[in-house]
Amino acid sequence: MCNSPIGNSTILFRKTFDLALQSMTDKDLETERLKLRSFTQNDIDTYAHWLSDANIMQYIGEGKTRNHKEAWNNLAWIIGHWELRGYGLWAVEEKESGELIGRIGLFNPEGWPGIELSWLLASTHWGKGYATEGAKTALEFGFNKCHPNSLISMIHPDNDKSIRVAERLGMQYDTDISFSGVQVHKYIILAPEK
Repeated sequence: MCNSPIGNSTILFRKTFDLALQSMTDKDLETERLKLRSFTQNDIDTYAHWLSDANIMQYIGEGKTRNHKEAWNNLAWIIGHWELRGYGLWAVEEKESGELIGRIGLFNPEGWPGIELSWLLASTHWGKGYATEGAKTALEFGFNKCHPNSLISMIHPDNDKSIRVAERLGMQYDTDISFSGVQVHKYIILAPEK
């Protein structure tokens, strides 16, 4: 642990952070080719690399890249979301290589229009079916553990690849909405009847 003038506050933060990560690991999932696991502080450089890539970020939010500090803040937000909601975004590892290749999962921060099923992969792993494979597992987790009436995905109208993933998952176009100043397609899938 690093020394800090804050002393005991740093120790308390570290213990809280470790407990949050432990509770997240209880939710790890696997598919045939992927491991969906909690993010750790060791993932920050790879995560920051993705968020600094204009090709990856062009359809995420306002389409802006993020610097290392902004990526760190976003990763902390992802970890905090798990603590507050009991679900969130997983780090996605390719089983064969052990490489961290993306994030997939569910999120619903304050003010969001519903629980969103989301995916983001390193561009070197596009076109391999990983987004559909991981999102299908996250979708099943969402319906089985969170019990919502529906899940949504907000997708930039020009993001044909993500639209195809949503359609493969059984999601249907619902409406166009302006969210955070960006016009997006809202896709929806209803919970299966019991």
